[in-house]
Amino acid sequence: MTEVFEVDPEDPLASRPALEAAAQALGHGSLVVLPTETVYGIACRPDDASATARLFAAKRRPRGLSLPVLAATADAAWELGVPDDRGRRLAAALWPGPLTMVVPRSDRSKGWALGERGESIALRVPDLGLTSMVLDVAGPLAATSANLSGRPPLSDRTALVDTFGDAVAVYLVLPAGLVPASGSPSTVVDLTAERMRILRPGPIPPERIEAVAGRH
Repeated sequence: MTEVFEVDPEDPLASRPALEAAAQALGHGSLVVLPTETVYGIACRPDDASATARLFAAKRRPRGLSLPVLAATADAAWELGVPDDRGRRLAAALWPGPLTMVVPRSDRSKGWALGERGESIALRVPDLGLTSMVLDVAGPLAATSANLSGRPPLSDRTALVDTFGDAVAVYLVLPAGLVPASGSPSTVVDLTAERMRILRPGPIPPERIEAVAGRH
């Protein structure tokens, strides 16, 4: 049975029953919609191949587009991916925040069914207390914007439920009239090669990323 909870970003502790329901659903391999500081995300356990398959199916997302992973802290992220000096500098300056970094996978994440790019993983530490609390309880999550693949991110609770229906077990939605602060997906940078590449422009401008990353 699908559950919809209204959560208050200004008072995460008041939302604990909703967050616990989300964590329980995630632990069972179900999908959850939750807000971040950028857009609503649709999420699941990254280490459960049946869960990630459900996420690909719900979004109608091609397998060639690998699923990013959210972590509660930089240390938790670096358990899943192997950063170089550029990645560590970017994390120190811009995490938590709207920056996703693609890095080589660690031994822990090597077998995860996140898409065709089995040698790398896209990692982000979000900057919203509610999201961090879910990650603290449930652990890292495979999460991508809550929309059908190729369409704009959804920010209205009715549209979210109408789009995903009972494919999602728990919806965590903001109070009426509130939408995620940024409204646009994170900036994505690829650090798997000597030359850093910006794969998707976003809230953090390229010049800021280049200034922080410096040389390899």
